[in-house]
Amino acid sequence: MQLDLKGIFPPLPTPFERDHTAPHRLQENIGKLADTGLAGYLVLGSNGEAPYLSESEKIEIIRAARAVIPKDKIMLVGTGLESTALTTVFTMRAAEFGADAALVLPPFFYPEQMTSEALRCHFETVADASPIPIMLYNVPKFTHLNIPIDTVLHLARHQNIVGIKDSSGNLGQLAAFQEHASPNFHVMFGTDGVLLGGLVHGLQGGILALANVAPKECVEMLRAVEQEEIFVARDLMQRIAPVGRAATASFGVPGLKAMLDLLGYYGGDPRPPLLPVTPQVRDELKKMLTTAGLLS
Repeated sequence: MQLDLKGIFPPLPTPFERDHTAPHRLQENIGKLADTGLAGYLVLGSNGEAPYLSESEKIEIIRAARAVIPKDKIMLVGTGLESTALTTVFTMRAAEFGADAALVLPPFFYPEQMTSEALRCHFETVADASPIPIMLYNVPKFTHLNIPIDTVLHLARHQNIVGIKDSSGNLGQLAAFQEHASPNFHVMFGTDGVLLGGLVHGLQGGILALANVAPKECVEMLRAVEQEEIFVARDLMQRIAPVGRAATASFGVPGLKAMLDLLGYYGGDPRPPLLPVTPQVRDELKKMLTTAGLLS
């Protein structure tokens, strides 16, 4: 299957009501994002609190998202688990319920044993069995494991491994992937800190928490770079960069959900053990959104 993995994708938060998944709230959020120019959506990523969901809850979220995501928009689904067998089975289930491609974390519980050979075997086994294309997901912030560049380039030759979401924030590493992998291997950045730099270096897509709260601005930045309007893109980046930092490094998923509430989406509370932001932080986020021109 050929996927055009270009453009901006938000990693959708999973809504909860009284600590139960709220798929109808997810559908409402997707509906409000429909006319913003996004290329597609990621469900069950890091911002989707995937580690805190049971398999039945994950299936519920996949089905709800697919029901409202148009067929011309790509639905990526996070399917990575700690064992190769479980990842393979869940990737097949995600495909069954409508995923266009799977985003697969590396196993990381035994980091010393996650050699290049172990990682290659894991991803190749999943890719061999998967009925849909898979993407590698490199997010050292959470896994404390950076997939080596040579391992990524080896895996990029697999016909069913179509790209990588790299959230390392290392622009040099992204550039190396872009330079040495085949044109059919899509390199997508996963941190807003390299959004402008990545686009200028020729990367054509990103999966960004920021795109949940500033989708039009992220899409406009991509358009501006494509049209060589670098100063327009720079000014946009300077305006929304503090919001991106708040949604990731500063306040994480609780902060992102609070911003969604402030902007008229449904954010709600995160799932424990994550705690909601304090009223003081919420006020800070409100001021930040107003300054960025996202909230009137």
